[in-house]
Amino acid sequence: MENFFYKQPVPIDFGSGKRKKLPDILSRMNGKRGILISAPSMVRTGIARGIMDQSEGRIVAVFSEIQPNPTVINTDACAAAIREYQCEFAVALGGGSIMDCAKAACFVAGTPYSAADFLSNARPITQPGIPLIAMPTTSGTASEVTAASVLTDTERGVKALLASDYFYPVYALIDPELTVSCPPQVTAASGLDVLAHSLEAYYGKKHQPLTDMAAERAASLVFHYLLKAYHEPGNREAREKMSEASVTAGLAFNLTQTAAAHACSYPLTQDYGIPHGEACAFTLPSFWKLNSRLGPESDRLNGFSRRLGFEDSDRLADRIDEMKKEMGLRTTLEKVGILSETGLDELVSRSFAPNMKNNPVEMTESGLKEMYRQLHSSLAQRN
Repeated sequence: MENFFYKQPVPIDFGSGKRKKLPDILSRMNGKRGILISAPSMVRTGIARGIMDQSEGRIVAVFSEIQPNPTVINTDACAAAIREYQCEFAVALGGGSIMDCAKAACFVAGTPYSAADFLSNARPITQPGIPLIAMPTTSGTASEVTAASVLTDTERGVKALLASDYFYPVYALIDPELTVSCPPQVTAASGLDVLAHSLEAYYGKKHQPLTDMAAERAASLVFHYLLKAYHEPGNREAREKMSEASVTAGLAFNLTQTAAAHACSYPLTQDYGIPHGEACAFTLPSFWKLNSRLGPESDRLNGFSRRLGFEDSDRLADRIDEMKKEMGLRTTLEKVGILSETGLDELVSRSFAPNMKNNPVEMTESGLKEMYRQLHSSLAQRN
């Protein structure tokens, strides 16, 4: 008998042009002093100014000093701005990095501490921060509907997950038109992040019927529309479908959490500068094949692959690699910059984040090293 628990507390308001609803939402919230936490690109293009102008004076400040893979320093600076302007609410306008920073900063602002204290588990998250309205500008992380924030503590050399039910935004305002300005490489990497969320939610140990449905829908949309969005950035239908895929995948992995491909992505991003979505996609085909061959639910994964129009799971995995090559993303460790046995050993040892345990096939260092060898032609020949 099936037992599961599904929770999604964030209202999702989806559709082209929906950003125009922001004044009504702020009015209903009765928020009088707010901050716009924005991507630098949104400030440069004037989109942030447009959002601020339409707030009817309710947004009194803009903060955009946030780097990709945001740091606790970025988060503390954002929290300081929230305190300085005595903000009662925040609007996050950007991709996953902006959302990660905003969710943590909204909470940290109400404390006298640094984000580093919470990231290191030295202090618990015990109360909500100021309410956050999330407006994504990429189709990737689905941070607008999750309780997670991923931050980097550069002092400790750690990139880690900070999660709490207090981190959920109070409203997800998803306007696919905001993603049209995404550069092709951002579209590619973030779109493959959606696919990683989908496939990992489907094969992860914590999957359940409702997350399975969302994962399958999201993956199907990515296979149908990502290349179109990449090659035709102004294609509104492709942008809408990728926005739908992103939030739908969020409805899956928010409950199941991510798994092995994400665990392997962290050192690829932190040590080699590979964008997050591209780093997740680097091992995603390998794990899909492995779990479909050796996992306890291999029939289920092959059935999923067939329903998406592939002959079997191997063919689905091969299609991911084909898409990566078409979009100019890395498919071998040589391209990543790992050219030696020592470099490979270091990558393996740093790939065992906690979400590795969510993979249905138990991974060992030797097993993972063998998987990586298949992605490194020179080392594979030496073996």
